[in-house]
Amino acid sequence: MLAVASFSLASMAQDEDVPELKHSVATNSFWSNWFVQGNFTWTAFYSNEEKHADYTKNPIKDMRRDMGLSFAIGKWFMPEIGLRTKLDGFWGKSVLGYEGDLRVGKLTPKEYVGEKQCNHIKYFNVQEQVMLNLSNIISGYDPDRKFEFIPYVGAGMVRNCSYNTYELAASLGALGTIKLADRLKLGLELNYNLCGDDFEGEEAKTWGGHTNSSHDRWFKAEVGVVYDLSKTNGWNRVPDVDALKALHQGQIDALNAQLRDAQGTIDDLRNKLNNLPEPQTTIIDNTVKEFITTPISVFFNLDKTEIAVLKDLVNVRALAKFAKENNRNILVTGYADSATGSVEHNQWLSEKRAERVANELINMGIDPSKITTAAKGGVEILSPIDFNRRATVQITED
Repeated sequence: MLAVASFSLASMAQDEDVPELKHSVATNSFWSNWFVQGNFTWTAFYSNEEKHADYTKNPIKDMRRDMGLSFAIGKWFMPEIGLRTKLDGFWGKSVLGYEGDLRVGKLTPKEYVGEKQCNHIKYFNVQEQVMLNLSNIISGYDPDRKFEFIPYVGAGMVRNCSYNTYELAASLGALGTIKLADRLKLGLELNYNLCGDDFEGEEAKTWGGHTNSSHDRWFKAEVGVVYDLSKTNGWNRVPDVDALKALHQGQIDALNAQLRDAQGTIDDLRNKLNNLPEPQTTIIDNTVKEFITTPISVFFNLDKTEIAVLKDLVNVRALAKFAKENNRNILVTGYADSATGSVEHNQWLSEKRAERVANELINMGIDPSKITTAAKGGVEILSPIDFNRRATVQITED
């Protein structure tokens, strides 16, 4: 059931007709956002057979209450919707087993239930529950939120092991969480459960003209912990859709920028050669010096650290050869565009781009001690803005 729901919700989230969320996030993989939960429980039991009996309804009376445990495993498919499979119970109370008058006529529990007169029972309750994170529905997803309110509904099966009976069961409840650490939360839970009238081994009876046809039911309060199983739990912001649509155009623009850089260098060399103020050998030396100290651009796609076009490395290889033959140092500077991404992410991205090009230089035979890297983060030096998704390579002055 979890797997089917996962793929269904993922398909719905990727449908282009789905309206934009208040705080849009990207649907994560099936293996993300799983959690486990363990609770101590306090339960008050009410049976259908006591409906018209003169029993106290006080939930803290010993005839009704008992302690127990619950365990659950679940997954959040979206910040607002999740499923969990929950097992609870183990120790409970049978109200029919309580020593006291059951109805008018003073019929004792022993006379009514025969051998089933023990107040203590063993049982378990297994349910599949749909969880709605009301905090994310109302306020949007916030990874730093300290408190969350999560109503839920569920259905499953309950078995009374002491009476060897089975019944369908349903539940309605609410879970509140308090964040203790990155992957650990305190869970506080209240729920109401009901099942068929045969949970305690007896069908509905007619007493004094009244038919006890209501369901067996119980109220439960729980306290425990919720632990996220994966370090990748959480949700990524939806990327800039317009930027993704323009990705191919950005690649073309990057190539055009390279051509303009190359053409500018050629034009500059041509002008210098046409206006030689000194002997040609000196001018050639100066021209070569200026050429090799001019930054060479290596371009990247949006939010990527892999080089967009490997032909960018042709000029880098020529520069690397010169640096190696002349024992020169090289500076590699990484950039990201300032129009997309946070300041922290762009700084990280520019560092990784510089490291990527530096590794290419090492593969070309450059001693790592001769390479210096720098990262400028998000900038707007070139126009259009996507031209700034690059790293530059240049030989530094001695």
